[in-house]
Amino acid sequence: MEQLLETGKIVTLHALKGEVKVEPWCDSPELLAEFDELYLDGRWVKVERARVQKRMVIMKLEGYDTPEEASKLIGKILYLDRDQLELDEGTYFIADLIGMKVIDADDPEKVYGTLTQVSETGANDIYHILFADGKTRYIPAIPQVVISTDVENKVMTIRPLEGLFEI
Repeated sequence: MEQLLETGKIVTLHALKGEVKVEPWCDSPELLAEFDELYLDGRWVKVERARVQKRMVIMKLEGYDTPEEASKLIGKILYLDRDQLELDEGTYFIADLIGMKVIDADDPEKVYGTLTQVSETGANDIYHILFADGKTRYIPAIPQVVISTDVENKVMTIRPLEGLFEI
């Protein structure tokens, strides 16, 4: 497991005081705006201020006080330390789910494929599973389908709903 998690990308400048606009890659822009410190270019950088504006985060990072200095940050990725967040029971970092082997709960020898992506829909997440035939199939991330998630061993055990994988 990686200790640092990608949390957003600096996409452009904002105003004239060295502020940047960040595309959040975490649960919400509000969550990203809460951090006092983020990892950037091999070092920790203090967040002087941050606010949400139209699903983006406007952020002022310490040491970047002019548009010229801040423009050097465009395209850079911001990271957080996974220890900065406390996850609720049964929730996982998407980065930990990607690449998991997905197996059948009733026949552990049956491997469906690899979890390649997570789509957030609001009601529940959707897991994208790449099967051996090269096709991607989708499962809802609900307790009736996802029986167990073993982050350490990178294995997810599922029991597909009837007809879920039928074509």
